[in-house]
Amino acid sequence: MTRDSKKNKRLIALFLLGCVLLNYPILSLVNLKILIFGLPLLYVYFFGVWCLLISLTALATLFRSKDDADAPGETGGR
Repeated sequence: MTRDSKKNKRLIALFLLGCVLLNYPILSLVNLKILIFGLPLLYVYFFGVWCLLISLTALATLFRSKDDADAPGETGGR
């Protein structure tokens, strides 16, 4: 399996995770009249999940497995 296909699978999984976490059934669970630091729980959840997805996307694109690190000639040059 190539490095690009692994990265594509990770990104697709993150997209699907984001679709699940930011869709109706889950959002209705946190749609309560609770304030956290003066902000509604729904807003805190929404932006928390958004930041989490951005962080996981950055990790998924920067992560290199042991197999990829051993491959010669991928460090730059011509």
